Amino acid sequence: MSFISNIFGGGGGGAQPSTPASQTSFVREAPGIEERKIELMDIARQVAQQPISVPAVQVAPTSALEQQGITAAGQTGVGAPTLGAGIGQVLGAAAGPNISQFYNPYQSYVIDEINRQAQMGQNRLAAQAIGQGAFGGGREGVQRAEAEKRRLEAIGAAQGTGFQTALGAAQRQQQLGLQAGQQLGSLGLQQQQQAQADISQLMGAGGLQRQLAQQALDAQRATQLQQAYEPYQRVGFLSNIYAAGPKSQSQIEMATAPQAAPLAQSIGTGLGAFQAFSGIGGA
Repeated sequence: MSFISNIFGGGGGGAQPSTPASQTSFVREAPGIEERKIELMDIARQVAQQPISVPAVQVAPTSALEQQGITAAGQTGVGAPTLGAGIGQVLGAAAGPNISQFYNPYQSYVIDEINRQAQMGQNRLAAQAIGQGAFGGGREGVQRAEAEKRRLEAIGAAQGTGFQTALGAAQRQQQLGLQAGQQLGSLGLQQQQQAQADISQLMGAGGLQRQLAQQALDAQRATQLQQAYEPYQRVGFLSNIYAAGPKSQSQIEMATAPQAAPLAQSIGTGLGAFQAFSGIGGA
């Protein structure tokens, strides 16, 4: 009997466990929330699969005013004709005017009148000498010489006055020519400076026009980009809501407890009953 008990593990005692104890836990979102998140993932996949048409970067062209400024800048020598005329005027005045053109055109009539008056005086002297019976004498000769001297002095004085008058007029003309040439040169430079100022003004105003046009193009492109990425923003918004929402979870546990082998359990039970019966009989 003891031999049988040793073989089967001490009578009715329990057998050793056949497998070790283990426990498995499955943690999941609540069914409703998990379903919403899966739907969000499907929506995000559909949105990501749609290609985005990125608008091209556009550059505003040259404005109309800028084009006018560029055209005006290509026209060099705006004040060159006026400046050239001024230089010519100065050179002509520096060369000295022709004094003869300033002589009194009636100067010859003045000299003729002097000669006529002198001749009349000579005739009177001759008549007086004849009347006095001294024609051809020394006194007549002296008187004639003095009359001739006066005639030449008168002619010289008239010519001197005419020359001084002509010289003064020529000098004034020369001064006026120099002043006019300088003024023309200054006007030529002012024309050039004014043209440059006009070009600067055109380029400045045209640049402002182009800047405004560029801002309009940039705003249009930014709007198109926002419209293209708007679905992504909605998906991101939902994702943030789900991520910050309440955490509802469900847990499923599966346990595996140690169990005796069925054959060993049945044999142990039988041996225990046999031992009990033997004890009763021995009594």
